[in-house]
Amino acid sequence: MTRSLRAGIIGGGFMAEVHARAVRDAGYEVAMIASSSPEKAADAASRLGVPNVADNAHALIASDLVDVVHVCTPNAFHAEQARMAIAQGKPVVCEKPLATSAADARELVTLAAAKGTLTAVPFVYRYYPAVREILARIARGDTGQLRVLHGNYLQDWLTPSAAHNWRVDEAIGGESRTFADIGVHWCDLMEFVTGHRITRLVSFLTRAHPERSSNEDAASLIFETNQGATGTLVASQISFGRKNHLYFSFDGDLESYQWNQERPGMFSSANVGGETIVRAGSAEMASAAAQRLAYLPAGHPQGYQDAFNAFIADAYSAFEGHAVDGLPTFVDGLRAALLTEAVVKSSRVGEWVDLAQDARGDGTDVPAVETAPAKH
Repeated sequence: MTRSLRAGIIGGGFMAEVHARAVRDAGYEVAMIASSSPEKAADAASRLGVPNVADNAHALIASDLVDVVHVCTPNAFHAEQARMAIAQGKPVVCEKPLATSAADARELVTLAAAKGTLTAVPFVYRYYPAVREILARIARGDTGQLRVLHGNYLQDWLTPSAAHNWRVDEAIGGESRTFADIGVHWCDLMEFVTGHRITRLVSFLTRAHPERSSNEDAASLIFETNQGATGTLVASQISFGRKNHLYFSFDGDLESYQWNQERPGMFSSANVGGETIVRAGSAEMASAAAQRLAYLPAGHPQGYQDAFNAFIADAYSAFEGHAVDGLPTFVDGLRAALLTEAVVKSSRVGEWVDLAQDARGDGTDVPAVETAPAKH
């Protein structure tokens, strides 16, 4: 059954396809699409089965056929298009990075709160059943005090010097590429699952092919948290053999947990008695949040599109006025922008940088709208 909210997607690439599938899986209609030209929009509409084409982003956002705006364009356009959607009072799902500067991200959060506009940012790794189970166990106290939070996010698609993409162009992709593109996913996941917040960090940025781009190919950082833990992260888009290797290990006094997105249907739990592999869908994965997301029997892993579908279902539920737990919003997009700003600054000055603690959870001065009926 098709529900009432109708989506309009700006952009016609890979992420537009992911968004379109997720909207339809949740039972809603993709009513309109726009791209960088009417011709590209028509091609995307044909490919994705979208009935209406807008000449440009502004026309889509203003259309009476669109209730929810999805921003799936290159990074440099996110802030402007999200700002237009907010001005129209329409809920907006904006790809990360929310903006290529923390100042623009902060403005979007403030504007959305003032207008009462509901928002979402696809930090979708929160939506794996294994991740929600680990979150529940940590919240229950199973790990004891968390001491070391470490991991990596590795890809290889930009390893060859001849490889190219709009993301390597700083004017379009932003000052940071690898950290802003994938490192923020790891940081969002770590903070969401553990409840810790990064308070200071030191970073090192690697440019393997400076002739190709001015933004980084890899980022390495050490950090401290507000609860006394330390951690490390390596984010790379030049690591052969790693397609989408998001891995973490959260290590506590009593237990530690490890998870790898390339093997999403399981995680490991280790303590003084040894290591146990827990599979999604099994009786050992007992938290209500994990059970809600694990709709297949154990041994049938769910993947990225499943996580994205669950994210969109939660976003639209929030847009319809229902309370939703754990939905990433523009406030989380601002948090990612603040982290990116600190990483870039630390690498430039070669010193530790204190992170501005003004995203929700640490002395916030940023208003946030959680749930309210969507405006039509």
